[in-house]
Amino acid sequence: MKVGHQERRRMLANRYRTDFLFRICAVAMLLIGLGTLAVLLIDVLMDGAGKLSWSFLTSFPSRKPEQAGVLSPLVGTLYLMLLTAALALPVGVGAAVYLEEYSKQNWFSRIIEINIANLAGVPSIIYGLLGLELFVRAMKLERSLLAGSATMALLVLPIIIISAREALRAVPSSIREASLALGASQWQTVWNHVLPLAFPGILTGSILAFSRAIGEAAPLITIGALTYIAFLPDGLLAPFTVMPIQIFNWVSRPQRGFHEIAAAAILVLMAVLILMNALAVYLRQKYQKRINL
Repeated sequence: MKVGHQERRRMLANRYRTDFLFRICAVAMLLIGLGTLAVLLIDVLMDGAGKLSWSFLTSFPSRKPEQAGVLSPLVGTLYLMLLTAALALPVGVGAAVYLEEYSKQNWFSRIIEINIANLAGVPSIIYGLLGLELFVRAMKLERSLLAGSATMALLVLPIIIISAREALRAVPSSIREASLALGASQWQTVWNHVLPLAFPGILTGSILAFSRAIGEAAPLITIGALTYIAFLPDGLLAPFTVMPIQIFNWVSRPQRGFHEIAAAAILVLMAVLILMNALAVYLRQKYQKRINL
């Protein structure tokens, strides 16, 4: 059955109208999201910008808001992220290399892949309960920096594995075939050719995973991280606190002064997140240029 000229024009007009409405909806959703974020940022800036100072960064928390600072939670956050990276990166990248380069496509590998994908969507408090039972109680690590880092490593591990696998898949198979054809072993191929090419993607995905972990408070509260510490951690088994827990503690206080320094602490945490993401972009560009050369 042939469609007339007028009918075709009407169908095209309907398609253009639908496309236009879809664009309007998409732009509206974008503006709603950006507007909400802008309102929140402006509110935090108005409350906390006046409290930012060098003494705020170098002072310990206090029961008096005018004397309180973020030194111990800030240092604890940095220590926690460094230990989390040291624990999670080797295991995550190693698991991704095995699944992509060595494992055979059978029922066992498919079960592992499904479980990794499911673990990436598990609520963070579940990891806190796991860390409480495994690291705090079973391994007797108590409420230490090492227990918190191990718990956060479990939280980010599925994300690191997934992002590392995607980065390894992006490496052309011709690179592997050329290396193997020249007599290199599979490990030499992976170490000297595949991993350097995939490193920018692995690094970016890993830092984004750590950016998620740096704002998590539920797992650390579950394992019993302290909310008030007036000293710096002096070892792996020392007690600790982090920025999200300290912010939660200040926000829960009724005094207006604590709400203002909580807003200032949010700004400090956001600055750390921006620096981490800027570092990811810088390292990605640096290694990408080296690869292109």
